[in-house]
Amino acid sequence: MIIGIGTDLANIDRIQAVLERHGDRFRNRVFTDIEQSKAKRRMNEAGTLAKRWAAKEACSKALGTGLRMGIAWKDMAVHNLKTGEPRMTLTGWAKKRLDDLVPDTHEAIVHVTLTDDHPWAQAFVVIEARLKT
Repeated sequence: MIIGIGTDLANIDRIQAVLERHGDRFRNRVFTDIEQSKAKRRMNEAGTLAKRWAAKEACSKALGTGLRMGIAWKDMAVHNLKTGEPRMTLTGWAKKRLDDLVPDTHEAIVHVTLTDDHPWAQAFVVIEARLKT
């Protein structure tokens, strides 16, 4: 069953401007070390971070909270499988919220997809509760 759906659209140029203005202060407040490392290896750091920003916003919407109620930016993190497929990991308050939403007889699966077409980065998050086997 679907527990929540969220989407967000982020402006890559806006993220670039924030990076230029606030640099590591912004990076360290919003993104995990793994997310920052991935972005720094990419040709377009701002585009990579904009997609992850959008994913965090979309995830918070799928959790039904938005960025309030104790969720921290770093409680939602995007990493990639070796195939390149993005995955979202929840920790802290976001994980607690997820656990509260999913019945004990089910397991949570957080699906995430990312795309960009300059100047836009977009993410969709679907939270599924699947019966435990």
